[in-house]
Amino acid sequence: MVRAMATIVSIWLALVLALTAALKARRPARAAAALATYGILAAPLQSAALWTLVAIEAALAVALCASASWAAAAAAGLFAAFTIATAAALVAGRAGRPCACFGGTARLSWTSPARAAALSLVATAIALGILPSAPSGYDRWLTLTLSLALTAMAGLAVAILALAREVGVLRLSAGSRGALEIPEEGPPLGARQSWAPAVPAGPATALGLAVFTSDGCPLCAMVAPAVQHVAADPLLAVRIFDEHADAPVWRAAGVPGSPYAVALSADGVALAKGTFNSLGQLESVLATARVRQPGMALAA
Repeated sequence: MVRAMATIVSIWLALVLALTAALKARRPARAAAALATYGILAAPLQSAALWTLVAIEAALAVALCASASWAAAAAAGLFAAFTIATAAALVAGRAGRPCACFGGTARLSWTSPARAAALSLVATAIALGILPSAPSGYDRWLTLTLSLALTAMAGLAVAILALAREVGVLRLSAGSRGALEIPEEGPPLGARQSWAPAVPAGPATALGLAVFTSDGCPLCAMVAPAVQHVAADPLLAVRIFDEHADAPVWRAAGVPGSPYAVALSADGVALAKGTFNSLGQLESVLATARVRQPGMALAA
């Protein structure tokens, strides 16, 4: 097992590259839009850059599995480029935006460059021969088979967890009605909010969503999957405000309680608001905002 360490690690790097390529190709429009985080704003350039990345990642995955002599060094260079790109975007104040790391749903954070740097160091270790390789072709194919089996088991576990999450989301949305919007509660509709800049917005953002929650609120914990579900939309900027940690924003918004949601235009105007207790009610806040500001539509 020790002698096959480089083989095992290179195969797992290949699986990581194959996964990232597949997730980008699965929803190309969303993944391409996420490249705006790195300054690629034109749609044709986004599409070209996306498919170039998919092709490079897929080719490197195949090369690593085939034990090509140049593959590990090329993978190290690619991950190093990812490290620099994500770190530069974070320094530019784009934390929380879609990062296109694992398709269009991943969000940029300081774990993004740290993860890419770690993968670059691992690939560099393989390229420099620091890790011992499997001594024969048989051992290499055996290692590959075992790695694929473990990956299949992990994928099955992830699929079961994802299915459980979707069942929870369906339960949240079942039988729900629209959110309770009371004109006298919360921020005045149609007015620009002074606290709106606290909701991160990018060039591709169509709507902002401020979600007000409390640590001691059982209902807030129950609707957390619903908030995560809508936050996956790359055209929607979402920020959660805690009653204690973000008390000044709570006071400025005049929030009556939690969970509470406010939909904002790109320039910080309150378009819709209301207390919600399900995914359907949260989505009704966004639907109302779209109706009140024609021409704005979120990705499906």
